[in-house]
Amino acid sequence: MATVDSSQEELKKVLQETPKDQPVVMLNLLRFRDRANYQDESEACSGRDAYKRYMKEAAACVKAVGAEVIWSGRSVGSLIAPPDEAWDQVLLVRYPSTDAFLAMIESPDYKGVLKHRTAALEDSRLVANVEDGV
Repeated sequence: MATVDSSQEELKKVLQETPKDQPVVMLNLLRFRDRANYQDESEACSGRDAYKRYMKEAAACVKAVGAEVIWSGRSVGSLIAPPDEAWDQVLLVRYPSTDAFLAMIESPDYKGVLKHRTAALEDSRLVANVEDGV
C-alpha cells in the first residue's frame, strides 16, 4: 500500500516509545511520481524535481531545530525486500531528539513546504532509529 504521509496515531505512538534524551535518525525511503501531483499546474515538474524543491525549502526548518541531513543517495536496488518494493532515493536525517523532530513538523514554515513533498512522492517510508551500541 502506497503511503506518503504518516497517520497522527502512528506518529504519536512511535515517538512516545522513542527515548527523548538521545538523537533520532529518520530513515526516508522515497519513490517519486513520474510527474509531480500539484493542484496548481503552473508548478508542473517531475516528482524528483518537486522533491528537490521540498529539500531546498525545508532545509531552513531542519537547521532551525538543530537537525542535519547526514546522508542522501540514489537507491540502486534492494537485496532483501519484497520483489515489488523499489525506492528511488534514501535520505538519513539526524535530529537532536524526538522533540526537535516534532517541533519541526509542527512549525508553520515546515507545513508551508509540505506541498512539494506530497506532490513529489508516489510512496515513502519514514523510520525512526536510535543508536543502541550493537
